[in-house]
Amino acid sequence: MADDPYAGVSAQELQYLAVDRNKINDPMVQAEWASKKLIWIPHEIHGFCAASIASDHGDEIEVMVEETGKRVRVHRDDCQKMNPPKFNKVEDMAELTCLNEASVLHNLKDRYFSGLIYTYSGLFCVVVNPYKRLPIYTEKVIELYKGKKRHEVPPHVFAITDTAYRSMLQDREDQSILCTGESGAGKTENTKKVIQYLAYVAASSRSNRSSVSNLHVTGELENQLLQANPILEAFGNAKTIKNDNSSRFVSNWKQ
Repeated sequence: MADDPYAGVSAQELQYLAVDRNKINDPMVQAEWASKKLIWIPHEIHGFCAASIASDHGDEIEVMVEETGKRVRVHRDDCQKMNPPKFNKVEDMAELTCLNEASVLHNLKDRYFSGLIYTYSGLFCVVVNPYKRLPIYTEKVIELYKGKKRHEVPPHVFAITDTAYRSMLQDREDQSILCTGESGAGKTENTKKVIQYLAYVAASSRSNRSSVSNLHVTGELENQLLQANPILEAFGNAKTIKNDNSSRFVSNWKQ
């Protein structure tokens, strides 16, 4: 019997990391999707909404909005293809058959509402701010990602950080992680998670070659780095429309 890749991670932690693909790959749902000929059409409030094709009128298509049952006509160029249900909540949006704006936004929204805030887009990791604390930054979760290849574990800032850390050790070259986004997107918090992960794995590596307690060394280094952040933030923060605690300076951390 194969080893459980999530051994040691609690069910509470796991629900915010991965989705059960067996529940998504339902043949009945797939058949229903194919029969309705579903597409994405523009929506004034939600950006896009699902609709089924009722009839074709050249440059225009008559569709029935799935949510309301209302029939409307839309220009063919304004419609976007919808992916089959088997791609729902996909971890890497580069795997989508129909890679368009509506499908990307739907996948991010679907995952976010399921508590999955991290999603890959090729080499990038997209993060949607949950505005609450999630139990996915514990030592058990760090151990889950330590030394693993990116495709072996669910999307996470820890996976990105571990890739950079291993590349630094193997190639003996400097590595960079860029956290970018608008005010309140979560750049500062994710930067802290990068520091937390690096401090843990670096201290663990050193303690394995010494007689010093792993827990003691890890906690000391990690706390020293993370406790320096509030001091810096105290001199470089401001209140904005989108963020009550917005950094006004660039954080440049060297490991």
